[in-house]
Amino acid sequence: MSEPILPPAARIRNIAELARLAGVHAGTVSRALADNPLVARDTRERIQALAATHGFRPNQMARRLRVQRTGLIGVVVPLGHERRQHLSDPFFMTILGHIADALTEHGYDLLLSRIIPDADDWLERIVDSGMLDGVLLIGQSDQFAAIERVAARYRPMVVWGGHRPGQVHCAVGVDNRLGGRLAGERLIARGCRRLAFFGEVRTLELEERYSGLCDAAASAGLARPLQLDTHLASDVMPAEIAAHLDTVLGSIDGIAAASDVIAMRTVRALADRAIQVPGDIPVTGFDDLPFAEQTVPRLTTVRQDIATGARAMVTALFARIAGEDAPSVEMQPVLVARDTA
Repeated sequence: MSEPILPPAARIRNIAELARLAGVHAGTVSRALADNPLVARDTRERIQALAATHGFRPNQMARRLRVQRTGLIGVVVPLGHERRQHLSDPFFMTILGHIADALTEHGYDLLLSRIIPDADDWLERIVDSGMLDGVLLIGQSDQFAAIERVAARYRPMVVWGGHRPGQVHCAVGVDNRLGGRLAGERLIARGCRRLAFFGEVRTLELEERYSGLCDAAASAGLARPLQLDTHLASDVMPAEIAAHLDTVLGSIDGIAAASDVIAMRTVRALADRAIQVPGDIPVTGFDDLPFAEQTVPRLTTVRQDIATGARAMVTALFARIAGEDAPSVEMQPVLVARDTA
């Protein structure tokens, strides 16, 4: 018996219509479209062909809710410490690209949010939304306590950031204190004796980088490095760097920047003042973003392997979604010596 043919302009709107057309129950259609082996192969193929012919696409969100899986991972950038910073920041763009690639390989989509934590329960609202199978946080910002509170009851969450002894939440990141020490040791090996740190210290990662720089100075018998607040927001960073240089030039001979972006801006500001890098003042960065080897001069920096870290985050997250334990991962930093130091 031949199957009825719908007019060319007609489209199937729901599973019930497709079931009537195929002469089967709606449950059989649902299972066939999900490629469930409980439905005979020839029946599955016939139903799938009918769906394609008549332009039917099942409601994926409804299906995901039925199986209690949304297929979405929340990727959240909390900016309590730096409200003017944008997702276009080179660090965010780099790590987001690697995370998106890894999630896609697992068959998941991502829901990206830039969050200004104006309410104490900002993270609870995200994890309790029912929209997500898990959450990846890009940075701890100044929200360490909030992250710890939620991690105590919500397992499928992994954070890019630092690690403190005894912390509850799973974090993936570099040993920032060692990285800061490597930068300081490089500057000291270049002959620097009066160091400065361009960066603020309101986040765990940046605080640790400054502490590592202080460790290197103390080991060499040098004075504690100056710490000069330099924000990561691109609209205020250049003016802050210029003001710092106008204040401390002549009293420092080496600069460790909290990030590659700050380092690049600092090198530019020094060039504007006819100060040679590294001849007059060596400069180090932190991150080893792709542009670090493309600037002139090329940046000496501390590498944190962002690609490896992003994949480690995704691997840990899916382990936690599956109910397994996934401990924090602390990667080793590497000093990449280039032109600026």
